[in-house]
Amino acid sequence: MVPFVLVTTLFFLWGFARAILDILNKHFQNELNISITQSSLIQVTTYLGYFLMAIPAGLFINRWGYRRGVVFGLCLFGAGSLLFIPGSYVGTFNAFLICLFIIGCGLTFLETAANPYVTELGAPETSTSRLNLSQSFNGLGSLFATFAIGQFFFDTESSGSVVLPYTILGALVLLIAVIFAHVPLPEINLSSDSSPKGESGLANIRELFARHPMFVFGLFALLAYEVAEISINSYFINFVTGEGWMGDNTASIVLTCALAFFMVGRFVGSYIMRRVSGRTMLLVCAIGTVVSISLVLMNLGRLSLYALLANYFFEAIMFPTIFSLALVGVGRLTKSASSLLMMTPVGGCGFLLMGYIADRTNLITPFLIPLAGYIIILVYALVLRKATAKR
Repeated sequence: MVPFVLVTTLFFLWGFARAILDILNKHFQNELNISITQSSLIQVTTYLGYFLMAIPAGLFINRWGYRRGVVFGLCLFGAGSLLFIPGSYVGTFNAFLICLFIIGCGLTFLETAANPYVTELGAPETSTSRLNLSQSFNGLGSLFATFAIGQFFFDTESSGSVVLPYTILGALVLLIAVIFAHVPLPEINLSSDSSPKGESGLANIRELFARHPMFVFGLFALLAYEVAEISINSYFINFVTGEGWMGDNTASIVLTCALAFFMVGRFVGSYIMRRVSGRTMLLVCAIGTVVSISLVLMNLGRLSLYALLANYFFEAIMFPTIFSLALVGVGRLTKSASSLLMMTPVGGCGFLLMGYIADRTNLITPFLIPLAGYIIILVYALVLRKATAKR
């Protein structure tokens, strides 16, 4: 229980750090007079850190264990946040992008360590529910970030500086790193597999692709989810303000409400999955997201807004559910598998394509991208259900 509570606090932190990006996006558009496509480099830079560092993070955790992986990730996270101070003196967009890249690298270590660790802290049959519960605090962090930082940037005529929130965040993260450095966490032994011992992390990755096809399908389904979820979050304020429904400040509050639906969906999903299988929940929620985004694409005015809000509720359980289902049966390869799964936030770069389409067409057409992602997840859920029925 103690390790579970401690590690769950990390979910709040990276939920907060990732949600700030959705506010920064519009903030830099206002302050630097840049397009949606240009501001999408915030997401591209941060999530590129996930892509480049996921396998090194997995190798590090394989070698040094979960606790050291968490501490190292927190140190990178804190350092990147505090670098916003000298970055403000440089005063260029690129300087802030470098800081965000370092933060993205740190978050990769945290998520690569924490997600599989939570799935192993208890009975296997409740791993999906347990990860959904921890991920609910990710939603709480996102909700707090969009409201607090949104009010800080948009509630005054003179927008606040990005330095203050990141300085506070960096100091807090480094304090938590000190705590984790002195609190022993039990290491999970996953070596009870019949495969040869002593293989390198890269050999494990080759084995995953050769012997675990459902893991590979889960990997691509998780990538599809990240493309859809991150792109929608990043595009939300641009969409609702561009449609003329509200201003920036109100939009940040509405985004907070959307993330509240998301958080409630996580808690409700975690409770339901004590009795209903994760496969069934994933199928139902995938259908809900496909219907919701289809309604948005129909351009039905305010009804499209309500459908977009409903989508947050349906997608809430997807990341932890796909993550835990993809890890089923991989045994001692769990750490390597987790590092591959943590490459999927590079899907956040999909917002670059949404921004490009929006700048050259209209505000509705870009939603074809998340719709395609949710359709892939629906197919994955159907295949999982069919595979289970054959057993």
